[in-house]
Amino acid sequence: MRGVRRVVHNAEGFADAVIKCRAAVAWGHKQPLVVEEIEVFPPRDHEIRIKVVATGMCHSDLYFLVDCEGWSGFPAVLGHEGAGIVESVGPHVTKFRPGDKVIPVPITQCGECRFCLNPESNLCEVSHITSRLKCKGQTLVQFAGISTFSEYTVVSEVALAKINDSAPLETVCLLGCGIPTGYGAAINIAKVKPGSTCAVFGLGAVGLAAVMGCKAAGATRIIVIDTNKDKFEKAKVFGATDFVNPKDHARPIQEVLVEMTNGGVDFSLECVGNVDVMRSAFESCVKGWGVSVVVGYTESGEVSTLPMQLLAGRTWKGCFFGGYKSVESVPKLVDEYMAKKLKVDEFVSHRLPLDRINEAVDLLVQGKSIRTVLEISQVQ
Repeated sequence: MRGVRRVVHNAEGFADAVIKCRAAVAWGHKQPLVVEEIEVFPPRDHEIRIKVVATGMCHSDLYFLVDCEGWSGFPAVLGHEGAGIVESVGPHVTKFRPGDKVIPVPITQCGECRFCLNPESNLCEVSHITSRLKCKGQTLVQFAGISTFSEYTVVSEVALAKINDSAPLETVCLLGCGIPTGYGAAINIAKVKPGSTCAVFGLGAVGLAAVMGCKAAGATRIIVIDTNKDKFEKAKVFGATDFVNPKDHARPIQEVLVEMTNGGVDFSLECVGNVDVMRSAFESCVKGWGVSVVVGYTESGEVSTLPMQLLAGRTWKGCFFGGYKSVESVPKLVDEYMAKKLKVDEFVSHRLPLDRINEAVDLLVQGKSIRTVLEISQVQ
C-alpha cells in the first residue's frame, strides 16, 4: 500500500487508476478518528488529485467532529488546512500539472460569478465537488470539499492554489485556513488603522493571526482576551500589549475593556465562535466609529445586542477566510512568508504523524496546542 504505485492512464492521457491509501476516517459524532485504507478515485472534469504532504488540525475540524450536534456528514474525512503535490489532473484542467505544489482552499474562487467579480466579496457561487473517496464500500464525505486527513484527495480546480515551488509544504499548509482567516480579518475587514487600539477575543491560531494582523496594520495597543492565561506569552510574539483573563473579573468583560480604554476600543475581533463572546466583542467597541468583526464559526445560538449599541455608530461585520479571494491570494501569502514578511513557523506547536491524529485532537481540546501539523506523506 505504501510502496511504488503505477499510474494508469486512459486513451485521452488522464489518470484512470484508483489509489488505495491511508486516511483518518470520522465514522460518527464524538467518535475517535480511525486510520483506514480508503480508495481515492480519479479526478473528473476540472478536478485535480493531489498527494497531501502535511495538514494542520484546525478548530473547525474539531467543531464538526465534537460540537456540532446537528451535523450529519458522516462518515467523513476531515481536514481542510493542507498542502501537497499534484499527482494527476482531470479533463479540461489547464492551470495545473503533475508535480505542482499546491494548497487546497475551503472557499472556491471561480473568477466568473457575481461574487468573484465584486471586489468587496471573497465568496463564490460555485460549489465543491462531490466525494471521490470511499472506504469499506461507503462514500466518504469530503469535508469542505477538501479532506486533507488523507494521503491523497481530489479537489476542484476552483478550490486549489498553485504556490511557490520552493515553499516548505510542512509549514505553508497553515496558510490554507487559520492564518489568513485571522490575519485578513484585521487587515481586510476591520481595516485596522495605525495608532489604533484593538481587542482580540480568543488566542487560538486564528486569534493569534488576528493579533499579527493588528500589529502589521499599525495598531499601537492590542488587548488580548482569553481564559487560558498560558497563551499570553505566545500572544506577545505576535504583538499583544495587554492581557485580560475574564476569570479575573466579576463583571462583563466588555465593561472592563471600556474602562481600560476610556470608552472602548477602535477595533475588536471575535475569534472564538461563541455568540456571547461576539456580543462582548461588539459592546467593547467605542461609540461613533468602533468596528467589531465576527471571525469565529458556530451554528449554535443567535447574536443579539441592544439597538442603541448600533444606533450609537458602532459597526458589526463578519467574514470568511479573512476576506481573501482564496485562489489568487494564498500564493501571495506564501510569497510573503518566503520573504520573511509573515510569521507562520511560530504557529506550529506540535508535529505528529497521521497515526497519532487523535493526540492532535486531544491537544486542541485541552488547549495545549496552537497548531499541530500532521505529517501525512513524504515528499519524493
